[in-house]
Amino acid sequence: MSPPISVLYDTIRLEEKALVESAKKRGINIQMVDCRNLVIDLDKKSDFGTVLQRCVSYYRNLHSTAALEGAGANVINSLHTGIYAGNKLFTHMLLKKAGINTPYVTVAFTKESALEALDSLGYPRVIKPTVGSWGRMVTKLNSKEAAEGIIEEREKMYPIYQIHYLEEFVQRPPRDIRAVVIGDSVVGAIYRNSGDGNWKTNTHLGGTAEVCKVTPELEDICIKAKNAVKGQIVGIDLMESTDRGLVVHEINNTTEYRNVARVTGTDIAGLILEYAVNSGK
Repeated sequence: MSPPISVLYDTIRLEEKALVESAKKRGINIQMVDCRNLVIDLDKKSDFGTVLQRCVSYYRNLHSTAALEGAGANVINSLHTGIYAGNKLFTHMLLKKAGINTPYVTVAFTKESALEALDSLGYPRVIKPTVGSWGRMVTKLNSKEAAEGIIEEREKMYPIYQIHYLEEFVQRPPRDIRAVVIGDSVVGAIYRNSGDGNWKTNTHLGGTAEVCKVTPELEDICIKAKNAVKGQIVGIDLMESTDRGLVVHEINNTTEYRNVARVTGTDIAGLILEYAVNSGK
């Protein structure tokens, strides 16, 4: 039997359960490895071959990837992807360099400079943490009064939240697009529609999902975005700007794909495993 594919996790989500079930159906040898119990000797060659990095924790994800890669393991996604796709500012700069449309963004490093920038830019504006997921701490700033209160609170938090990432509020239909890319193919895409009374599209906040047709334009921009961060298996989040067309606002290093699989009927877990098997050859 070929060496197992290791699935490195710190939380068992529906995605990890799907990997286990798909491995059984396809006869693929995998082992589930809880990162919380992992100990890596940095001065010895790794016993791992190919590792699917599925840790939710940004810091566990990056540091375990660095340790395993340094010891010789084949980690999907790589440390480079984890670093750049895990930070919205880093992602934005690589996307711009690659000529990919993104929402317009301004970054400021103090409360005073952020408020001054907002006075110049105008409202509404969206403030985001550069590191984060699931829509947490993403806030629409509708006025200076709201901005002052929110930014004041952020200034008291962990230093990463004192980097004030100010994104335009994109004029768009009340939805965005999540596309899953494996290798050089977009294997599925969905529209994530905003829930009643909520401008965010995250499905755990009440958003709903429906199939999005993968057009040549969508596939082209997704592959370019994936390549910009040197990704292998990523989720690409896009918006349909009314004046600029498709814009990429996020790349997900450890992408959740349950809704894309459910809505499109695609065995994404199986395709991920097949990719991992072939990457280790």
